[in-house]
Amino acid sequence: MNRTILEFQKEIYSIAIEKGFYEERRNIPTKLMLIVSEISEAMEADRSGKRMVKSIDVVNGWHFVNDFIPYFENHCKDTFEDELADAVIRILDLAEYEGINLEAHIIAKIRYNKTRDIKHGGKKY
Repeated sequence: MNRTILEFQKEIYSIAIEKGFYEERRNIPTKLMLIVSEISEAMEADRSGKRMVKSIDVVNGWHFVNDFIPYFENHCKDTFEDELADAVIRILDLAEYEGINLEAHIIAKIRYNKTRDIKHGGKKY
């Protein structure tokens, strides 16, 4: 089953509400810094070599559904991949909270970037 970014965005926000993260109005600068902290955690995981030994195959389904939690905690948690996922989840949650269709903005930005010069006109990165 292929899902859209917008569908993930709505599900992530719904889970955040269910888990009590929106019992009071959220502070946008704080939410942005939480995204930054996830990126920092990804950097630290990369520096210490914490990577998934094998990738998770979600396309063909979980082959270890009954043992998901111990598998995740032993092989996925706090890895570079996990921290990147946390950052994306926080970004999608914030987008839904703010009523932004991030999928549409990503599509527009990709289209725009295709029109830009090499390295966007001189940037090193």
